[in-house]
Amino acid sequence: MIVTLREVAERAGVSRSAVSRTFTEGASVSDKTRRKVQKAADELGYSPNALASSLTTGRTKLIGLVSNNFHNPIFLEVFDLFTKGLQERGLRPLLVNLSDETNPEHSVQMLRQYSVDGVIVASSTLPPSFAKAFRDANVPVVHSFGRHSSTPHVHVVGIDNVECGRMAARTLADRGYTRVAFLGGPKLATSTQDRFTGFMEEIKCHPHIDTTFSYAAQYSFDAGRDEMTRLLSSAPAQAYFCGDDVLSIGALSAIKSAGLSVPADIGLIGLNNMEMARWQNIDLTTIHQPIKQIITSSVELIVAMLADPDRYPEARLFPCHVVERGTLRSVVGQAGE
Repeated sequence: MIVTLREVAERAGVSRSAVSRTFTEGASVSDKTRRKVQKAADELGYSPNALASSLTTGRTKLIGLVSNNFHNPIFLEVFDLFTKGLQERGLRPLLVNLSDETNPEHSVQMLRQYSVDGVIVASSTLPPSFAKAFRDANVPVVHSFGRHSSTPHVHVVGIDNVECGRMAARTLADRGYTRVAFLGGPKLATSTQDRFTGFMEEIKCHPHIDTTFSYAAQYSFDAGRDEMTRLLSSAPAQAYFCGDDVLSIGALSAIKSAGLSVPADIGLIGLNNMEMARWQNIDLTTIHQPIKQIITSSVELIVAMLADPDRYPEARLFPCHVVERGTLRSVVGQAGE
């Protein structure tokens, strides 16, 4: 049987309103009454009704956690860290799948129906205008893994994808590859565009390197495998920056199915450093994205916005680095070559 507020009030010898105030954040109640109510609640095993409390406070403590790519295993880690981080702050995550959603107004309308207190857009592919639609609707919002800007319209937490593209190109150049390629995710994704921009900017500094590029349909294993299978039917490059670990793993599968070897025949470098990238049968050289720090910072910002909705938008940028594993040949000039 569910213990009611009335039973707690009777056990504590106080009014029901006193019990209600005890469990309402910011409500006025004496320390003596609070102790009596808490003792009675513990003895009876009472837990306050969160939905009933929201009617009193006007706050649901619901935070919409919005994403649009459930095909990428990296989001298992992302959702795990986000839900834990929000729950530790006394907030309740509401996971929303926006796959194939292109109209931000529909998303704003849906999240308003749930009376969320704030929204975290966890996506590297959605444009800045998507998160801005929530801000324009006066919903506190943070765009995690969003496109970096020195003058953001909303809080943005993530990495410099342009610099990551440069980093990948430098890594391939250092290993003496003369025919390299960019294998990106969806062409319209902001992360794809920025990583491609950085990659091509750096390659121009190495005129002896020939470059090609192509795009997968989405950031997924199957899309990476399909695109690499197509590329192998002609004259593949010596090495690929796949722009994402899950694309890299799909490409690795296609290369091995074709009877070729990585890195002896074709080299690969990804981005994210997702957990399975370090598995022995994958052993992917990749660019580490500090996902935990990005998520922690995003949670801090959404909590701060709940207290101060007019907080000025800021961009928080975290550095990345290359994680050396086994899918690229050694740097030219290293001992033992």
